[in-house]
Amino acid sequence: MRAIVIHKARDLRIEPIEVAAPAAGEVQIRMAMGGICGSDLHYYNHGGFGPIQVREPMILGHEVSGFISALGAGVDDFDIGDLVAVSPSRPCGQCWFCENDQQIHCEAMQFYGSAMPFPHIQGAFREGLVAAAAQCVKANGLTPGEAAMAEPLSVGLHATRRAGEMAGKRVLVTGAGPIGVLTALAAKSAGAAEIVVTDLVAAALVYAKEVGADEVINIADDPQGLAHYQAGKGYFDVLFECSGTAAALASGIAAMRPRGILIQLGLGGDMCVPMQAVTAKELEIRGSFRFHEEFKQAVLFMQQGKIDVKPIISHVFGIEDAVQGFEIANDRSQAMKAQIRFS
Repeated sequence: MRAIVIHKARDLRIEPIEVAAPAAGEVQIRMAMGGICGSDLHYYNHGGFGPIQVREPMILGHEVSGFISALGAGVDDFDIGDLVAVSPSRPCGQCWFCENDQQIHCEAMQFYGSAMPFPHIQGAFREGLVAAAAQCVKANGLTPGEAAMAEPLSVGLHATRRAGEMAGKRVLVTGAGPIGVLTALAAKSAGAAEIVVTDLVAAALVYAKEVGADEVINIADDPQGLAHYQAGKGYFDVLFECSGTAAALASGIAAMRPRGILIQLGLGGDMCVPMQAVTAKELEIRGSFRFHEEFKQAVLFMQQGKIDVKPIISHVFGIEDAVQGFEIANDRSQAMKAQIRFS
């Protein structure tokens, strides 16, 4: 079996690994597809995030799907050959947050492909994986590529849940990367009446339009593109800030109506917040980070046809071409969601 292993910035290797037999409560999975996430690109480009750096070889990847190849003792909810989406979120189940139904904030979270702890938590970009059965959701009826999109879609679903009732709301999404576009999809599915998406890259906005955004604005070409929404008291009920940039945050807040809700998803480091506008408009600021229970919902929504993620999958590469896949994923003028095929 092979895996995609990062050693340091720009040092990505395909290496052999052993795959264990599943223990009680576990399943063995023949991996099918994995999506390259922004965090994977940080490890590839920079060796990590600021002080969080790769200190030992680490398998990347956490947006994955595959087919059940073996069952551990006591596992009776799956059959050999089932396609499953595999959640990378593995809370401990014992800390205060887990016991109080806030698993997303587990104090001992094990999340695939993370260099935060040491030894690092190995990821799921591999041809064979043993996982807890509880991590897996049957995805029969979907393609492996769709099933691998359950993880990033869950991020968007969690964000819309944090925003509250969406029916009839006017929504602004700043940042048309995969998370921004998937959040727009989630908001539309939840009943948003109007969705406007902004970005600096024309190609990204094509995808946003394709999945149903009512208007897209290229801020690079039209820096005043939001000006008419910023007139008077503002226009939007909900802002999903997905870029992680201070400029997008400020322009988005200026376009919000009083008592609107700002959901911050973008992780670009600490930003200056125009607090006077927040105060005067009585805005609510809510963070949104990862997901937990939304993972099953993501799979179900795709199976039911409520959300179609296929237009977002822009490229697929074999495991032997993983480096090329990461290079393409780096180029927003070409890629939206690049995936790796493992089998």
